[in-house]
Amino acid sequence: MTRGQGPIHQAWPLSPAQGPLGTLRALTKASVPWAPHSWLDCSMASHPLLVQPPDALRRPLHVPSRLLLGPGPSNLQPRVQAAGRLPVIGHMHKEMFQIMDDIKQGIQYVLQTKNALTLAVSGSGHCALETALFNLLEPGDSFLVGVNGIWGQRAAEIGERIGAMVHPLLKEPGDCYTLQEVEEGLAQHRPVLLFLTHGESSSGVMQPLDGFGELCHRYQCLLLVDAVASLGGVPIYMDQQGIDVLYSGSQKVLNGPPGLSLISFSSKAKCKVSARKTKPFSFYMDIMCLANLWGCDDKPRMYHHTMPVTGLFCLRESLALVVEQGLETCWSQHRLASAYLHSQLQELGLQLFVKDPAIRLHTVTTVAVPPGYSWRDITDYLMDHYSIEITGGLGPSLGKVLRIGLMGCNATRENVDRVAEALREALRHCPQRKL
Repeated sequence: MTRGQGPIHQAWPLSPAQGPLGTLRALTKASVPWAPHSWLDCSMASHPLLVQPPDALRRPLHVPSRLLLGPGPSNLQPRVQAAGRLPVIGHMHKEMFQIMDDIKQGIQYVLQTKNALTLAVSGSGHCALETALFNLLEPGDSFLVGVNGIWGQRAAEIGERIGAMVHPLLKEPGDCYTLQEVEEGLAQHRPVLLFLTHGESSSGVMQPLDGFGELCHRYQCLLLVDAVASLGGVPIYMDQQGIDVLYSGSQKVLNGPPGLSLISFSSKAKCKVSARKTKPFSFYMDIMCLANLWGCDDKPRMYHHTMPVTGLFCLRESLALVVEQGLETCWSQHRLASAYLHSQLQELGLQLFVKDPAIRLHTVTTVAVPPGYSWRDITDYLMDHYSIEITGGLGPSLGKVLRIGLMGCNATRENVDRVAEALREALRHCPQRKL
């Protein structure tokens, strides 16, 4: 019979001339389950199967369509989504190296750096944070951490696991650090590294960065900055602001799929890594190995790990879209969209969590949970009735705030109107407890 007219039957065993390749071709053409009974199963079935094929995986995959206005991930740009459907190629092919070179240049542009040691890490923003700390810190090193939200908490936790002497600079969520406060910490603890979060997505704070790099270098300290929630939506100038290590993620303003992060090391940071007395704790995140894989050391590229090539296709297109739009235009888009969101929220009688307008993060807005309401009731209402995601607080802001993200292609007046209308309805219909 021909394909489409009924089942295709293959006689077994196959002729020796066909070999394993002929076997594979025959199997891929078969449209019904097959049961080989010759040499193919002689080394199999040595034990009975304890786990049967799950019925769930026989059903088609279903993913709902939602407007992602939380702190990330954000919706994919159509062009980025199309890149994810391109054919997979080998991660060590010359064409892949060209794509990686394109990505490096795009990262240098969005970070505003000329650092040669600039690349993408196969992992989310958390992975980039660990890549930075695993390479920069050794046991016993003094580590000063700005803790005004969950990302400072995470950095301190990782530093403790490494064995560094961690010194938290504690602030209430919703506040940022001054140069004087940081200088006092530098003078007291003489750290080798200072960590600051540029866009603290758990509280909605944007940390000013001008002057902090110069200050750190006066005390022979490196400056590490988390820009996961801010990059592309808020101005940042790595080289001009004296930042030694800067990282971000693919799934926020860049509108790419989660799973990749961007990172860059200054020459000072690279020297710190080269002067280590011990090897970095992680082979996977060893920045010198990654530098070779990404062509940052002018040596022949050697295999280190298998990279997510499809994700890199998407990241390349995400960066291309920012290049085409222009950073200044992108920053302006987010500033205007967030200002419009703030005005709409205040018309609803909601209170912005960050009191000082100058340090409100343009990509993630935090709103104080209105008295009497459960934050979860509100977020569930938006999801169930409007298919819109916003979220509650995280870490020290848990239970205190609602978080609304406007990132990349989601940062539009139309989306602000949609979420404002959804919130208006939620406030009408969600139950209130008596105070």
